[in-house]
Amino acid sequence: MKKVVLFFLLFIFMYSSSVQALSWAYAFVVWDGKVYKVTEEKLLESEIGESIGEVETRPNDMSGDYYGNASNSYPKGTKYFKINDIPTSSVIAVEVEDGVWQKAVYIQKAPFHWRNLFTNVVPIIILIVIIICLLFLIKVKRRSQN
Repeated sequence: MKKVVLFFLLFIFMYSSSVQALSWAYAFVVWDGKVYKVTEEKLLESEIGESIGEVETRPNDMSGDYYGNASNSYPKGTKYFKINDIPTSSVIAVEVEDGVWQKAVYIQKAPFHWRNLFTNVVPIIILIVIIICLLFLIKVKRRSQN
Protein backbone atom coordinates (compact mmCIF):
# COMPACT_ATOMS: atom_id res chain seq x y z
CA MET A 1 0.00 0.00 0.00
CA LYS A 2 2.86 2.40 0.84
CA LYS A 3 4.39 1.75 -2.58
CA VAL A 4 1.13 2.62 -4.34
CA VAL A 5 0.78 5.88 -2.37
CA LEU A 6 4.43 6.77 -3.01
CA PHE A 7 4.04 6.00 -6.72
CA PHE A 8 0.84 8.08 -6.87
CA LEU A 9 2.50 11.07 -5.15
CA LEU A 10 5.55 10.81 -7.39
CA PHE A 11 3.31 10.69 -10.48
CA ILE A 12 1.37 13.79 -9.37
CA PHE A 13 4.60 15.69 -8.60
CA MET A 14 6.10 14.87 -11.99
CA TYR A 15 2.90 15.72 -13.84
CA SER A 16 2.41 19.10 -12.16
CA SER A 17 6.01 20.24 -12.60
CA SER A 18 6.04 20.07 -16.39
CA VAL A 19 7.10 23.17 -18.32
CA GLN A 20 5.19 24.42 -21.31
CA ALA A 21 6.11 26.94 -23.98
CA LEU A 22 4.68 27.98 -27.30
CA SER A 23 6.10 26.84 -30.58
CA TRP A 24 5.50 29.45 -33.26
CA ALA A 25 4.25 28.23 -36.65
CA TYR A 26 6.17 30.91 -38.58
CA ALA A 27 8.36 33.97 -38.12
CA PHE A 28 6.36 37.18 -37.86
CA VAL A 29 6.74 40.87 -37.17
CA VAL A 30 4.13 43.34 -35.99
CA TRP A 31 4.14 46.89 -37.29
CA ASP A 32 1.50 49.59 -37.00
CA GLY A 33 -1.10 47.19 -35.59
CA LYS A 34 -0.64 44.64 -38.38
CA VAL A 35 0.95 41.17 -38.32
CA TYR A 36 3.27 40.29 -41.21
CA LYS A 37 4.53 36.78 -41.93
CA VAL A 38 8.22 36.89 -42.86
CA THR A 39 8.83 34.89 -46.04
CA GLU A 40 12.07 33.37 -47.35
CA GLU A 41 12.01 35.77 -50.31
CA LYS A 42 15.09 38.01 -50.31
CA LEU A 43 14.89 41.57 -51.60
CA LEU A 44 17.44 43.64 -53.48
CA GLU A 45 18.77 46.88 -52.03
CA SER A 46 17.24 48.76 -54.97
CA GLU A 47 13.76 47.58 -53.85
CA ILE A 48 14.16 48.92 -50.31
CA GLY A 49 12.57 52.26 -49.43
CA GLU A 50 12.62 54.29 -46.25
CA SER A 51 12.83 52.88 -42.73
CA ILE A 52 9.38 52.71 -41.13
CA GLY A 53 10.08 51.19 -37.71
CA GLU A 54 11.79 48.44 -35.76
CA VAL A 55 11.18 45.57 -33.37
CA GLU A 56 10.56 47.02 -29.90
CA THR A 57 9.12 44.09 -27.94
CA ARG A 58 9.10 40.28 -27.85
CA PRO A 59 6.03 38.08 -27.41
CA ASN A 60 5.52 36.17 -24.18
CA ASP A 61 6.54 32.58 -25.01
CA MET A 62 4.15 31.17 -22.41
CA SER A 63 0.97 33.10 -23.23
CA GLY A 64 1.60 34.23 -26.81
CA ASP A 65 0.66 37.81 -25.91
CA TYR A 66 2.45 40.65 -27.65
CA TYR A 67 2.04 44.38 -28.10
CA GLY A 68 3.50 47.23 -30.12
CA ASN A 69 6.11 46.52 -32.78
CA ALA A 70 6.98 42.95 -31.89
CA SER A 71 8.60 39.87 -33.39
CA ASN A 72 8.78 36.24 -32.35
CA SER A 73 11.98 35.61 -34.34
CA TYR A 74 13.99 38.83 -34.62
CA PRO A 75 15.73 40.73 -31.81
CA LYS A 76 14.81 44.19 -30.62
CA GLY A 77 16.20 46.80 -32.98
CA THR A 78 15.57 44.79 -36.18
CA LYS A 79 14.47 47.40 -38.72
CA TYR A 80 11.39 47.45 -40.96
CA PHE A 81 11.42 49.14 -44.37
CA LYS A 82 8.95 50.18 -47.01
CA ILE A 83 9.29 48.33 -50.32
CA ASN A 84 9.37 50.74 -53.26
CA ASP A 85 6.11 51.03 -55.23
CA ILE A 86 4.22 48.59 -52.93
CA PRO A 87 1.85 49.79 -50.17
CA THR A 88 2.87 48.91 -46.60
CA SER A 89 -0.67 47.66 -46.03
CA SER A 90 0.25 44.50 -47.96
CA VAL A 91 4.05 44.01 -47.73
CA ILE A 92 7.07 45.36 -45.83
CA ALA A 93 10.76 44.43 -45.71
CA VAL A 94 12.59 43.17 -42.62
CA GLU A 95 16.36 43.61 -42.37
CA VAL A 96 17.36 40.16 -41.12
CA GLU A 97 21.12 40.90 -41.34
CA ASP A 98 23.20 43.90 -42.41
CA GLY A 99 22.27 44.46 -46.04
CA VAL A 100 19.92 41.44 -46.21
CA TRP A 101 16.18 42.05 -46.38
CA GLN A 102 13.31 39.58 -46.49
CA LYS A 103 9.75 40.21 -47.58
CA ALA A 104 7.05 40.17 -44.90
CA VAL A 105 3.45 39.75 -46.09
CA TYR A 106 0.41 41.12 -44.22
CA ILE A 107 -1.72 38.31 -42.76
CA GLN A 108 -3.97 39.86 -40.11
CA LYS A 109 -4.66 42.73 -37.78
CA ALA A 110 -2.76 42.45 -34.49
CA PRO A 111 -4.93 41.55 -31.48
CA PHE A 112 -5.65 44.32 -29.00
CA HIS A 113 -3.39 44.50 -25.95
CA TRP A 114 -3.78 47.13 -23.23
CA ARG A 115 -0.12 48.12 -23.58
CA ASN A 116 -0.82 49.25 -27.13
CA LEU A 117 -2.49 52.28 -25.55
CA PHE A 118 0.94 53.42 -24.41
CA THR A 119 2.71 52.70 -27.69
CA ASN A 120 0.31 54.81 -29.76
CA VAL A 121 0.34 58.60 -29.32
CA VAL A 122 -3.25 59.27 -30.44
CA PRO A 123 -4.98 57.54 -27.49
CA ILE A 124 -2.66 59.34 -25.06
CA ILE A 125 -3.58 62.71 -26.57
CA ILE A 126 -7.29 61.83 -26.39
CA LEU A 127 -6.89 60.79 -22.74
CA ILE A 128 -5.13 64.07 -21.89
CA VAL A 129 -7.91 66.08 -23.58
CA ILE A 130 -10.58 64.15 -21.64
CA ILE A 131 -8.75 64.75 -18.34
CA ILE A 132 -8.43 68.49 -19.08
CA CYS A 133 -12.14 68.69 -19.94
CA LEU A 134 -13.09 66.88 -16.72
CA LEU A 135 -10.89 69.18 -14.64
CA PHE A 136 -12.44 72.20 -16.35
CA LEU A 137 -15.97 70.92 -15.65
CA ILE A 138 -15.12 70.29 -11.99
CA LYS A 139 -13.73 73.81 -11.68
CA VAL A 140 -16.85 75.33 -13.30
CA LYS A 141 -19.14 73.28 -11.05
CA ARG A 142 -17.28 74.41 -7.89
CA ARG A 143 -17.54 78.07 -8.95
CA SER A 144 -21.27 77.75 -9.53
CA GLN A 145 -21.75 76.24 -6.05
CA ASN A 146 -20.01 79.19 -4.34
